[in-house]
Amino acid sequence: MKKKTVLVTGASGGIGAAIVRQLAKDGYTVLAHANRGMNMATHLAQELCATGYDVHTVQADLSDSNQVNRLCSEALTLYHGLYALVHCAGIAWTGLMPDMTDAEWDRLIGTNLSSAFYLCRALVPEMISKRSGRIVLISSIWGQTGASCEVAYSATKAGLIGFGKALAREVGPSGICVNCVAPGVIDTRMMERYTQEEKDDLAADTALQRLGTPGDVSGVCSFLLSDAASFITGQVIGVEGGFI
Repeated sequence: MKKKTVLVTGASGGIGAAIVRQLAKDGYTVLAHANRGMNMATHLAQELCATGYDVHTVQADLSDSNQVNRLCSEALTLYHGLYALVHCAGIAWTGLMPDMTDAEWDRLIGTNLSSAFYLCRALVPEMISKRSGRIVLISSIWGQTGASCEVAYSATKAGLIGFGKALAREVGPSGICVNCVAPGVIDTRMMERYTQEEKDDLAADTALQRLGTPGDVSGVCSFLLSDAASFITGQVIGVEGGFI
């Protein structure tokens, strides 16, 4: 049986890398995307390929529609279509909202939100023609609740939720499922700026009394791409341990 191909963006990050690992082990051909983190994505792909999994790296600045169109065109041609997109790429910005510059705002919006539009615009027509496909957008609990000193970041993640819910209704008649995953406090490199005491406080504020792991998120993505999730669309699935 021909393997299904999945594009995972942001594969150089902690959550993205975990998703690549999980989906490769699930038996998919995985296209692991990165931009500035290509060295990490390449190392990950080489490691997985050495143990028999099918992983390939692709590079693009997802805030640039021309680069997204090139990436998607090459992927659709070389792999004869994609079964799924798991859009995990994103950046953070922390600070007081009035201190944010136009350039910082534009970069955040382009990387976190416009990228989803560019990717789906390029990939959805082929999914519609095949009347099947899965799209998973990695949002955040801050897209649901908002976070002080992360106003712009929260806005981009809320935008992903609105985008995903609307797209699910638009493409549902073509058999395509679109869902969002909203991680809570996940212990990745992005948490390195926090002290251990601050991490302990965050864990204490979580019902399960621990921080999340990238594997907690990748497991949900694996489920959403499986046949067991064929009647789930337009949903926001929180992976936050009872934080909110």
